[in-house]
Amino acid sequence: MELRIVDETLAVAPQPAPEELFALAAQGFSAVICNRPDGEEPGQPPLDEMRRAAQEAGLAFHHIPVAGGLFPPAAVAAFGAIRRGTQGKVLAYCRTGTRSVTLDALANVGGISAEDRIARAKAAGYDVSALADRLAASD
Repeated sequence: MELRIVDETLAVAPQPAPEELFALAAQGFSAVICNRPDGEEPGQPPLDEMRRAAQEAGLAFHHIPVAGGLFPPAAVAAFGAIRRGTQGKVLAYCRTGTRSVTLDALANVGGISAEDRIARAKAAGYDVSALADRLAASD
């Protein structure tokens, strides 16, 4: 699994395999957030299989699907609530990790500037600079 560290409590990743979730608990993770719609593309592990694997590994599992480049306020709020309410590290995943890191930047759990959120995403390998105006609105 290709983990990309966003901060000390969040990593994002492209779609993991169910069996890869077991290693997360040993690394101090306590929750997984799936940001993909179930059945988004052929070959994607079914949501129920991912949920079961996470639970067997002792991880909380959350599903906040987003698609089409849309990040509705309810999805951003749910992502932020999970981040704030989780003890330990969180892994958020989607097809490539972009939606997950974008939700994190929009949720602004740490209350940091738009510039810092853009830099943090970039350090993890993602470019969210196109959302600079929207991010600045949540400063």
